[in-house]
Amino acid sequence: AWRTFLTNHLNGIWAADLFVVQTVSYQVLYVMFFISHGRRELVHFNVTSNPTAAWVWRQLMEATPWAHQPSHLIHDGDAVYGHDFDERTRAVGVIGVQTPRRAPNANSIAERVVRSIRVECLDHLIVINDRHLMAVLTEFIEYYNHDRPHRSLALGSPVPQNLSRAGPVSPRAGLGGLHHVYERAA
Repeated sequence: AWRTFLTNHLNGIWAADLFVVQTVSYQVLYVMFFISHGRRELVHFNVTSNPTAAWVWRQLMEATPWAHQPSHLIHDGDAVYGHDFDERTRAVGVIGVQTPRRAPNANSIAERVVRSIRVECLDHLIVINDRHLMAVLTEFIEYYNHDRPHRSLALGSPVPQNLSRAGPVSPRAGLGGLHHVYERAA
């Protein structure tokens, strides 16, 4: 039953999560993101040093402009969502699905993208402040959505690219040379 539900509703399911990043001055920053289950596209993210229920709600509203919204939103039971988060999401047409406590596999796609962001990006640099983190994550998420191969997508990217099959291959550096994308010159 659960497998059938996921298959039928895959493109309408998003996951939300927060993770922390420490700066060079030991300031704790929180990153919130939304990822679609269907194509593993990171739909929206933002950084703050003080997450509140109002800030989290604003992130959801910014992630869903012009009724571009999921049918279901998977999130954990973190208090930062507020006690009425699922009621509020239902009022705008989104069914909130709160995962059980201490069950990271219940939101495995979000947990996996946190690991990817850490291993492929944040573990290789020292974050200075919130503006620096925002700039780095903006560049990484652009790479993640448009250029990074995903095994679950047959080595395609979440946002499909029109790739040329002719012409010389040239490298393009991303994140200051941390990642390279190889593409055919037009």
